[in-house]
Amino acid sequence: MPDTNGDVDFDQLYRAHRDDVWRYLRRRAASEPEDLTTEVFLVAWRRRAELPGTPLPYLYGIARKVLANHRRGGARRDALTERAGGHAPVTVPDHAEAFGVRDELARALASLSDSDRELVLLVAWEGLSVGEAATALGCRSGTAAVRLHRARRRLHTALRGQEPALAMAALEER
Repeated sequence: MPDTNGDVDFDQLYRAHRDDVWRYLRRRAASEPEDLTTEVFLVAWRRRAELPGTPLPYLYGIARKVLANHRRGGARRDALTERAGGHAPVTVPDHAEAFGVRDELARALASLSDSDRELVLLVAWEGLSVGEAATALGCRSGTAAVRLHRARRRLHTALRGQEPALAMAALEER
């Protein structure tokens, strides 16, 4: 999206990828996807000189870090509330609601580690190639390919009670 001077047309970048980033965050954080999306693009604006030619995987990488910071902040707030004597309920996101999938698949996804689940979702739901997912995760393409293979095998094992083709089709339809 660089123009002839090598500058990024940030308005065009925002229009092209805002909905993708919002959906990515919405699937992972049941609340505040608008605020988090704004924060992603603020970081991207600050680092616009670093934007690659294919910016979506890079934006997903920023979104992962923004979401992690958001969750850490929530955990700190919860811990502070608990220490202060308050009894604010700590909510654990319902994976079926957060991911918008059947309970069996939600449980199988929840059984994966955070990094494996993120890799599977980047490829299956966000439609990234393994190389693009590797960029978003900050690892090498070969590493991502091996991790994806192992994560899919663990997902299959967790879904063993189901017909494997149905389970994978349910995952890929997202």
